[in-house]
Amino acid sequence: MTKVRRQPVAISIPDRRDAALTLGPALLVFAFGFLSPLINLAIESLKEFTPGRVGSVENAAATVQNYYELANQAFASVLLTTFWIGGVAAIIGQLVAFPLAYFIVRRISPRMRTLTLGFLITLVLSSVLIKTYAIELTFGSVGIFRPFLLTLGLSPNSREYINIVVIAGLVHSIIPVATLTLIGAMQSIDPRLLDAAQSLGAPGWKAHLSITLPLSFPALISSTLVSLTFAISAFVIPMVLGRGRVLFMSNVIYTRFSDIANYPSGAAISLVMLAAALAVVAVITFAQAWKVSR
Repeated sequence: MTKVRRQPVAISIPDRRDAALTLGPALLVFAFGFLSPLINLAIESLKEFTPGRVGSVENAAATVQNYYELANQAFASVLLTTFWIGGVAAIIGQLVAFPLAYFIVRRISPRMRTLTLGFLITLVLSSVLIKTYAIELTFGSVGIFRPFLLTLGLSPNSREYINIVVIAGLVHSIIPVATLTLIGAMQSIDPRLLDAAQSLGAPGWKAHLSITLPLSFPALISSTLVSLTFAISAFVIPMVLGRGRVLFMSNVIYTRFSDIANYPSGAAISLVMLAAALAVVAVITFAQAWKVSR
């Protein structure tokens, strides 16, 4: 019998020069397209503003007065409203998108699945302004569902009524994105696991809670983060549907930059909003990692 000799195979390690040439263009785009605007925003937030002029005072000393001015009840109220309404809309979006994604993957034919995916992609690519006014004509003060909301004792001019309309607008835009995110996770779950659980006597709902939900939990967290990020950064939806009664941080930032021309204050609010969003994302990510490690 012929003996086969094992010879070591030389594995070539990519040269650092090649790695620099490969990553260089991407790093330049990242630095100039992402980091540079943030750095400029941080510098602008430390400048002084004088009423009556556009932008900050030139050659003025750095100040943190723009951040001190945010420590008031009005700013805290807008920040709380942004995260409260955005969080409710993100949760409702997941409650609708999760069973919808399962239905698309497991309960309809491949042909209908293709048509449904095309419809969802069309909704994602549609103009936010068009979808916003569609919600206004459905749930607004002259909408077809207005009598139903009136039966609940909600006046069209009440804060509660406007909150519901804004949440409906956010959910309408969140559902297609969340559904497309969850479909991939549903497709990776072996349907035989559910069949095996049910063959052992587990009810259908319990099989889904013990198999489908845990296996799709990472995708559900990702979908929630994407939905929350979209909701709290929305601009057109609270501006149109909020009627000036419901303000998001994006609307306040727009007012500071465009109407008042107070660039330092707008920059400070933008950075505070960014920090708050990152903190929420970090908490959710840490909670997910802690749950997985248990």
